[in-house]
Amino acid sequence: MSCNSRSATCILSVLALVALFPSAGCRMVGHAPSPESAPPPVPVYEGMPRELSKVVLPTYTIEPPDILMIDAVHVVPRPPYHLRTLDVLGIRVPGALSDAPIDGGYPIGLGGMVNLGVPYGSVRVAGLTVEQAEQAVETHLRSYLKEPGVSASLLDIATKQQIAGEHLVGPDGTVTLGSYGSVPVVGLTIAQAKQVIEDYLSRFLEDPEVSVDVFAYNSKVYYVVTQGAGLGDGLYRFPITGNETVLDAVSQINGLEQVSSKRIWIARPTREPGTMQVLPISWEAITAQASTGTNYQILPGDRIFIAEDKLIALDTNLAKLTAPLERIMGFTLLGTGTATRLSGPVLRGGGNRQANF
Repeated sequence: MSCNSRSATCILSVLALVALFPSAGCRMVGHAPSPESAPPPVPVYEGMPRELSKVVLPTYTIEPPDILMIDAVHVVPRPPYHLRTLDVLGIRVPGALSDAPIDGGYPIGLGGMVNLGVPYGSVRVAGLTVEQAEQAVETHLRSYLKEPGVSASLLDIATKQQIAGEHLVGPDGTVTLGSYGSVPVVGLTIAQAKQVIEDYLSRFLEDPEVSVDVFAYNSKVYYVVTQGAGLGDGLYRFPITGNETVLDAVSQINGLEQVSSKRIWIARPTREPGTMQVLPISWEAITAQASTGTNYQILPGDRIFIAEDKLIALDTNLAKLTAPLERIMGFTLLGTGTATRLSGPVLRGGGNRQANF
């Protein structure tokens, strides 16, 4: 056997040892714990809301980026109101022709015109009050009728559509109500927001009434954090509905990952700087024994932390340390093998020429 072949064999042996070292170490350490070395029972904190003893969350306060559903129930403009395009004007003319009656709602079209039909034509009413529009229609119909006797009323206004539907609470804490402007609602309850919006609209409308509800609860959330055993942590954000427990939160991420351990706890934020509240979780008790002791109710801002498996983290860190060495030795082995293959034919060819000579 040549020197180069022996070197290649040595390098292969070293690589095999390096590759087997992390996995062999994991198998040696990963034995079942004895009862004496079992972890102590997880403490249960009394008075904390949990499964079967949940509490109602405090009254919801509006914050960005919640989405509110605001619908106008009673929208009547403050007098004097000037008609606009897309407003609907109710017109009744008792003295109209029998084959061409005028009685119903007539929308104001483009150009501010209201079409009374054949044979009466159209009348421009945009920019007029209802009383002025009534007089304009009557003056127009006198060309066709002797005594028209017009009565007009406002059936619907176009601005009503601008305060109906979903409204996003902006970063400045306001909702936009179409052409009426913006209203601050941050920090208010639903009832308070309804009152504030109606008070604001009373500048433009006569006794306004709106319905307000939360369409999307985006500002009250909780988080699930999973340690990645050296491969990067995972972070998940879910909205609070008021009924979640630890089991519900873990089900949102489809259970524990392969790199996760069963060490779980809730980190709950507090208002006092430098303090924290940590609630340990017994995963085996919650799942295998249906115990509700540590299946706490999730509150807004909670962090459910799922710790990593230490053995998998050790294996990952060892792989990170040995990877550069494996690359270097791989290049060395490749170079040695290439040199061996290239030098072999030359040596054999030289030997043949020497024998022939």
